[in-house]
Amino acid sequence: MTDWTDDQLDRVGAADQLEIASVRDDGSLRPFTTVWVVRIGDELFVRSAYGPENGWYRRAKEAGVGRIKSAGVIRDVAFIEVPADDAGLHEALDAEYTRKYGPNHAAHIMATVLGDDVRGVTLRLDAQD
Repeated sequence: MTDWTDDQLDRVGAADQLEIASVRDDGSLRPFTTVWVVRIGDELFVRSAYGPENGWYRRAKEAGVGRIKSAGVIRDVAFIEVPADDAGLHEALDAEYTRKYGPNHAAHIMATVLGDDVRGVTLRLDAQD
């Protein structure tokens, strides 16, 4: 694993959207899907807004690796499951999703990425070479 640069964290963390794709068994990329992304410290996170059966999430979890594109940053990443019982991290994620996306989205949309139901469908994006 390599670290994110400060510039990459700043750009992706501030971006409204992120394009995410997992790798197929043959090494090719699946089509990119648009998701929301948040930054906590020096880490980037995504959540499956519609649960564990959401296609991009299921494939990312299965593949374990893929690629992201956002704000001019293109990086290969590892998809790391975030433990659902890490209450402090999930509270910070809820707060950051609310700060970043809450002002421009209805409560019913925000509810898809906040609270206990999404704790088990949260992935950290670890930058890869």
